[in-house]
Amino acid sequence: MRAPFRMMPLAALAVVAFAPQASAEAMIREQKVISSAGARAMVDACTAWAERNHVTVAMSVLDWGGNLIESHAMEGAAANAIDTALLKAKSALRWRRPTSEMNKVVRSGQNLAPTFMHDFPQPGALPIVVGGEVIGSMGVSSADGEKCAQAAIDAVFKKEGTASAR
Repeated sequence: MRAPFRMMPLAALAVVAFAPQASAEAMIREQKVISSAGARAMVDACTAWAERNHVTVAMSVLDWGGNLIESHAMEGAAANAIDTALLKAKSALRWRRPTSEMNKVVRSGQNLAPTFMHDFPQPGALPIVVGGEVIGSMGVSSADGEKCAQAAIDAVFKKEGTASAR
């Protein structure tokens, strides 16, 4: 036979303390977002750079959350060029640094995580940093892709944006 249910005295109950509520301002933050027009202007600027340098490229621009905002392949770009640009852009965004830096880190054996995480640490992509905030990234399907992306960042953000997140 089971023992009858007994109520616990109030003194035995645990007391949970709550921190004072934070102000509403402490609960939100503002995030800069690259607009569709900004992403399109970057693609146009990179295309102009590529034409001046006689290179055929494909480009992908991501917002801060990794969403594809704009993508473009120049006439004559390889069939895998947009996929390559997108993978590079995702890697630059995740690691918040140029993919050429991540390539050196992986090749030296200093950090192999990008390969285990299915990133694509090949030169050609930059994070887009404005006012100290990473607002997105641009990947370009060429070995000179970082030069093209930097030209686009400079053209659109008037030297306000940089490739370095530091």
